[in-house]
Amino acid sequence: MNTLTKTPLAPLLERLFEEAATSGSTAAKMSDAEQARLLYSKTEYLDLYGRLKDLWLPVSEKTGTLLYMLARGSGARSIVEFGTSFGISTLHLAAALRDNGGGRLVTSEFEPSKIARARRNIEAGGLLDLVEIREGDALKTLAVDLPETIDLVLLDGAKAIYPEVLSLLEPHLKSGAIVVADNADMCPEYLRRVRNPDEGYLSLPFGEDVELSVWVGRG
Repeated sequence: MNTLTKTPLAPLLERLFEEAATSGSTAAKMSDAEQARLLYSKTEYLDLYGRLKDLWLPVSEKTGTLLYMLARGSGARSIVEFGTSFGISTLHLAAALRDNGGGRLVTSEFEPSKIARARRNIEAGGLLDLVEIREGDALKTLAVDLPETIDLVLLDGAKAIYPEVLSLLEPHLKSGAIVVADNADMCPEYLRRVRNPDEGYLSLPFGEDVELSVWVGRG
């Protein structure tokens, strides 16, 4: 079974990727210096992504397929996603859960308008029963009521706080859990951590901007 390539999900994803590719930028104008400051700030990231609320910021089609393959191939039943946006990555992950026989995907997004669109997209894909969308700052929403064990993590929200979000999830990672970080090159602190064997990960870059890591545990 491959939900990813069948109706209603396949035509939905085709349409969403096309909309993302043709959508214009309606983000508030910022100078390069201001954008860089907000991008790397651990305290002002909500301001930045609030200004970018109308931008799609999706994973690539290639990364979406990778997410499905990793979740499907590992038999994942418990997934946590940081950064729902309009739900494209969520659809890929939830499709894998469906084909694995079910499970739970917890995803966090602080922008209400994006949550509304993501929910509509996930419902249109027939996958809403597998997805729990949490509204708010991920440092709060992902600090409570996590699955006892997590099989796969996708980090695709504010890059500056990837290390902090990972710290929240790490106690729940099962041995061999997969962690995918989109645009990880934008957070050198995160890369230093997952590429340090003493921190409990095996890690390598995938494509141009994705870091693929596996939790093997410390010691």
